Amino acid sequence: MQWSLVIPLKPLARAKSRLADAIAEGARPGLVLAFARDTVAAALECPGVADVAVVTDDPVAGRALAALGARIVPDEPAGGLNAALAHGASAVRAARPEAAVAALNADLPALRPAELARVLTAAAEFPRAFLADAAALGTTLLAAAPGRQLAPAFGGASRARHRASGAAELAPGSVESVRRDVDTGEDLRVALELGVGPYTAAACASWTAPVPLAGQ
Repeated sequence: MQWSLVIPLKPLARAKSRLADAIAEGARPGLVLAFARDTVAAALECPGVADVAVVTDDPVAGRALAALGARIVPDEPAGGLNAALAHGASAVRAARPEAAVAALNADLPALRPAELARVLTAAAEFPRAFLADAAALGTTLLAAAPGRQLAPAFGGASRARHRASGAAELAPGSVESVRRDVDTGEDLRVALELGVGPYTAAACASWTAPVPLAGQ
């Protein structure tokens, strides 16, 4: 099964406010964009991914992610995360009505294509399925088979909501890079230890410690 991924991204200046205690305020938008670039680049390298649609109204992010090969979908609903994801899924299926669609977080800087492929292969066994985040409270990926509505319920304790909605919880083995979203300074530290992609590594290049790259 070939998947269309829908990735939501807030305007960079408003994203990841919980990182404010860990990095300088002026550096945060660039780091958020680096997370998204590494996420999109890794997703496009995944053999199970047909295309990536990024839902965003940020012009800087839109240009950067389009340059990587993503389709940019304006956030016309402007109604928050789940409205953006539903809109992105609708845009994908307007072009490919029978597309298998998966929502993926934009803050997965350590994402590895092989681990994402493992998750998507597992998701193909179910009408709807999701992967919990590393904290086992939220969700980093929600998948819907052809003909099934995505019905996203992201935000906060979304693991319980997605399970209650009837989506199957995936347990595809070691896929830490797909679970490791970054909201706080501690999350970023763990992602750096896991190994981040080149854009996040470059954004963190001024730090004194060497930045591990994904796959190392």
